[in-house]
Amino acid sequence: MNAGYGLAVRWSLTDAPGDVAEQLREYVVGTSMANFMFLDGLAFKTWRMREGEWFEGTYVFDAAKDRDDFCEEFTASATESAGSRIIGSAPIEITPFEVVAIAEGPAQFRRGPGPGSL
Repeated sequence: MNAGYGLAVRWSLTDAPGDVAEQLREYVVGTSMANFMFLDGLAFKTWRMREGEWFEGTYVFDAAKDRDDFCEEFTASATESAGSRIIGSAPIEITPFEVVAIAEGPAQFRRGPGPGSL
């Protein structure tokens, strides 16, 4: 048993349009979440953002092959991805990584939009 196989995809927001954070929230909550709920091999995905700095998709897959296949496919089309179109530039980083462990705390794992999406 293992914790999974990770992939981080990060865009810079330093030169993005002023309303990009709201556009990203709307896209993620309105479209992207549903798309990834049915991606074969994906255990979970989080979308992280520091307004004006960066936006990131963090994926955890059950198998290295699933992660590597997704990474290869995404990398080939990253400049045309929805995130790149909204932000106005391609990702600055696409990095596979090791998931050392995952702990679920007493508040338990949640899914759904974050506080900025309300």
